[in-house]
Amino acid sequence: MWTYNKTLEYPINIKCPNPKLAKFIISQYGGPDGELAASLRYLSQRFGMPDQKAKAILNDIGTEELAHLEMVGTIVHQLTEGVDAETIKKEGLGDYYTDHGLGVYPQSAAGNPFTAAYIAVKGDPIADLQEDLAAEQKARATYEKLIDLCKDEPDVIDPLRFLREREVVHFQRFGEALRGVQEKLAEKKFYMNDNNCMFNR
Repeated sequence: MWTYNKTLEYPINIKCPNPKLAKFIISQYGGPDGELAASLRYLSQRFGMPDQKAKAILNDIGTEELAHLEMVGTIVHQLTEGVDAETIKKEGLGDYYTDHGLGVYPQSAAGNPFTAAYIAVKGDPIADLQEDLAAEQKARATYEKLIDLCKDEPDVIDPLRFLREREVVHFQRFGEALRGVQEKLAEKKFYMNDNNCMFNR
């Protein structure tokens, strides 16, 4: 179903570790508006879509979110790689280090672990696509806040800008899917009666 290329969707090469930034950025790994929640949401919602085009859009975007999860995990890893325990503690990651070392664990910036409660699946295509439009805007806003926190870190800002722009593209594609689904659901259904006469309801 998928082809996995063993390269990141966008290159990441962070030269200077900064665990303080990692603490914030990890929210896009496992937080409520992060990439893991987005991927699972879209890949689950696709089953309830009434047409193949909407299913394909959810499948494509859900798959791309997995690539973004890989990118965010790489950013967090590079920001903490080789940092000693004392620095980790000083930068406010002592609790995290105690439980996970320098591993990349899905949680929010506030330290809340990932939960399936972040995944909204209603089974109603209009409700789900409206949720997806809002989710992409929330993710875009989160990336903009992270960019604000990384003013002096061009190696970090560059991939964050790429990720922010993909949220904008996803928003546009979900808008396209919503319009298509609304048109599909608005179509009149035609039936044949016993006299082979066509009628609609």
